[in-house]
Amino acid sequence: MVDKKKLNSTVATLEAAGSFTRRVLLKGAVAAGAAAAVGPWYVSNALSSSGELSLLNWDDELPDPVIPDFEKATGIKVKTTPFSQNEEQINKLQAAGGDGFDLCQPTHDRAPQFKDLAVLQPFDEKKLTLDSVLPSMVKISDGFWRWDGKLYHVPHTWGSEAISWRTDLTKIEYKTLSYGSLWKDEYKGKVQGRPHSLLLGIGLWMDATGQLKSNRMLDAYKDEASMKAIYDKLLKFAIEHKAWIKQFWDSADNTKSGLLENGVVIGQTWDGPPLGLKKAGKPVSYMAPQEGAITWLDGWAMSKGAKNVEQAYAWLKYVHSKEASAKVADGSGYNPVAKGADELLSPAAKKNFQEAYPEDALSRLWQRPLEPSWFAELRTQYAEKFKAA
Repeated sequence: MVDKKKLNSTVATLEAAGSFTRRVLLKGAVAAGAAAAVGPWYVSNALSSSGELSLLNWDDELPDPVIPDFEKATGIKVKTTPFSQNEEQINKLQAAGGDGFDLCQPTHDRAPQFKDLAVLQPFDEKKLTLDSVLPSMVKISDGFWRWDGKLYHVPHTWGSEAISWRTDLTKIEYKTLSYGSLWKDEYKGKVQGRPHSLLLGIGLWMDATGQLKSNRMLDAYKDEASMKAIYDKLLKFAIEHKAWIKQFWDSADNTKSGLLENGVVIGQTWDGPPLGLKKAGKPVSYMAPQEGAITWLDGWAMSKGAKNVEQAYAWLKYVHSKEASAKVADGSGYNPVAKGADELLSPAAKKNFQEAYPEDALSRLWQRPLEPSWFAELRTQYAEKFKAA
């Protein structure tokens, strides 16, 4: 079971997380200084041209040439098993009891579920090179994923969920953009989103407009009774507005196809897919609404049945280099976690970030709190009811 005191403490901390900005994350970390720079291809001689590595990974967070560069430099062959939702990852790990994969990629808020499932093993912190990672990112992993004095998670990339749209089909301004914008009459039959994310967005909008007091939705994480009282009202609104939904997306690929091929004009999506399209010159953009972009940190965890442990640590050292972290961010549309990686981003990626989080948007970010197992189970039930309505 989840430690409720720890959960409430975390929720209280997140309420005051207004300082979670990329300027702080990047510039503050660089100012703090780093250990002597290590080239991205450095791997100990003992691992050179040996071994393999099995990754259970997000389907859009290891863009080329991240894996090929690692394989070329080390001789370690990487096998990937992509997934597109945390639930899919959890099901795969649970079915195998933690066997079959060396590293997996949990999102920061799923720590209670992974602790309950017992499918991970802790890291040997002496073999990690976290001095190359932004302290603010390490703090999230260390604060949420340490139990029994041991660390089970390290950062990979961070991003957000907010509003994406077709720039040739509608006009959006930051000062009026809201999660409630999705439900305007002009967008009826033209909206995309994930069921559970749309419910959260409705809640943040209703809280901000005084329609539903929820402490910016944090009250829903207190206990089951509080969660049900809030989500009953959100579900009612969602079902009444089901006709606004063009499609429910469940991966980066169908987020893109929705915008380009399936008649979607606006939606609540991750930042990576629409910003990738924008970078490619498509008429698509992405922006945080007034209620705040929903932020998350995806990381790496070692499965209980990991067979290629030393190769896994070599991989982590590689992806935590500024060069590799910048390639992850540039290719995926998400954001780097390594110190100095921002300096290596392409001009297009930097411009996209500035336009996605204009004016005071970075001070309004809403970081996902820890999700206890009971919350995840109930949330899935509400999402399925919305989807099936």
